[in-house]
Amino acid sequence: MPHPTSTTARALSRLLLALALAASAPAFAAEPTDADIDRLLKASRAESLLAGVVPQMEAVQQQEFDKHFAGKEMTEEQKAEVARIQAKTQEIVRKALSWEEMRPVYLDVYKKTYTREDVRAITKFYESAAGQRMLDKNPALMQNIMTAVQQKMVPMLAELQAEIKNIPVTPPPPVSPPQKRRRTR
Repeated sequence: MPHPTSTTARALSRLLLALALAASAPAFAAEPTDADIDRLLKASRAESLLAGVVPQMEAVQQQEFDKHFAGKEMTEEQKAEVARIQAKTQEIVRKALSWEEMRPVYLDVYKKTYTREDVRAITKFYESAAGQRMLDKNPALMQNIMTAVQQKMVPMLAELQAEIKNIPVTPPPPVSPPQKRRRTR
């Protein structure tokens, strides 16, 4: 009959080995293929979502240009130069965010983030009717979330403004004009 301690030790070592293998399983999980990820990107409408970001970036860029040059008088040549720079900046943004430039980034990030099993399961969801409805309703969902957040922020901002008004402000001490220095020879 085996010694109870050796049986317990063997069982414990088997348990530890099983736990170690289970913990390292994600490291051995199959990496998704480019085709797996492309299918997911198509199902999730990633390319059209990315294309929708470009006009938003251009609008922000336009606001920054407008803010920077607001109230500044410029010659026609200066205005033309600003317009040229703005057009060049838009061209750079459009190229950097083009699908041709971003697809390899998506592939790399998805491979680093998900297993092949994950990608296939997520793709299956996005290809389902529920997944497509989710994609259809995401813009409205995001708008509703932003509205709710703004409504939640209004009373907090009012409270913050009240707190700021309660901060005692003492005027700075008067500053004496500099004394004239005597010249020494």
